[in-house]
Amino acid sequence: MGRGGDDSARPVEVAVRRSGGAMVLAVRGELDLDSFEPLRAALSEAVRQDASLVVVDMSQVTFCDSSTMNVLLRADADLGPGRLRIAAPSPFVARLFGLVGLQMVLPLRDTVEEALAGSEDLA
Repeated sequence: MGRGGDDSARPVEVAVRRSGGAMVLAVRGELDLDSFEPLRAALSEAVRQDASLVVVDMSQVTFCDSSTMNVLLRADADLGPGRLRIAAPSPFVARLFGLVGLQMVLPLRDTVEEALAGSEDLA
């Protein structure tokens, strides 16, 4: 059920694109325990493909909870240091990361382009 009590909330969507050796995952929707699977699957595929860099564009994420943070932290550990970057967080995501201190582990980038900067050095 969506945050507003509307159980017709749209499912989470993850659009995947390549940018050089990097994978960009554009996420849309409300991420919680019942809906994070598309993000987890896309991150698992990035790990399986040994992507040099994975950028998660969270500009269209209207809600996320601790299950989403766990998925991101697991992907960061599986990919290796510095290979997962969070870009363009929505105001909700930026505030949540700040409240729990997650930006100390997964620094937030203002834009996807900023997150991709230097990705050629990781290839």
